[in-house]
Amino acid sequence: MALGLGGTGSLLNREVLPFVLALLGLVVAALLLDAVLHLADAVWIGRYLGILGTVLILVSLRYSLRKRKIITGNPVRLLRLHEWLAWGGSLLVLVHAGIHFNAVLAWLALGAMLVTVGSGLTGKFLLARARRFMEASRQELRAAGLAAEAMEERLHWDSLTFDAIAAWRVVHMPITLAFAVLATAHILSILLFWGWR
Repeated sequence: MALGLGGTGSLLNREVLPFVLALLGLVVAALLLDAVLHLADAVWIGRYLGILGTVLILVSLRYSLRKRKIITGNPVRLLRLHEWLAWGGSLLVLVHAGIHFNAVLAWLALGAMLVTVGSGLTGKFLLARARRFMEASRQELRAAGLAAEAMEERLHWDSLTFDAIAAWRVVHMPITLAFAVLATAHILSILLFWGWR
């Protein structure tokens, strides 16, 4: 296994880049769905996808309620449901947002949602994998007979990458709250200014 910053087996190449590609996949899927709506002359549907996306995101919060012992249920099943519903809801909200530069509040909420999704994906994809990768690397270097100091030197860049990944919880909860506040403000402003006639 090649270790370090540039090696093909590095934590950056094996774990971080696939995560970034998964996040970009969400954006690409949203752009494709938006393009399909434009080609089908059904852009108006995007206005209502925001409502459906918000409902999916809200339903996905059952996992957080279970984690805090407010509700009961299978935590593993609720986590999987949380991941899928939050991803699907985020996709619909991205399509809903489209390319409209006249709504600053909506763009702030969208930005907070993307950071929330990114930090959630960090927890899902990267942290567990990174922990396994670091432990496997240490075991391999121990088996090769490297001294502790030499082992730490070889794992320096991977260790820095792991520390950055491990900080995801620090971002996920506050940005989720910021997203909730901004999304609520956006929804209230829509309700106030919607053409109800």
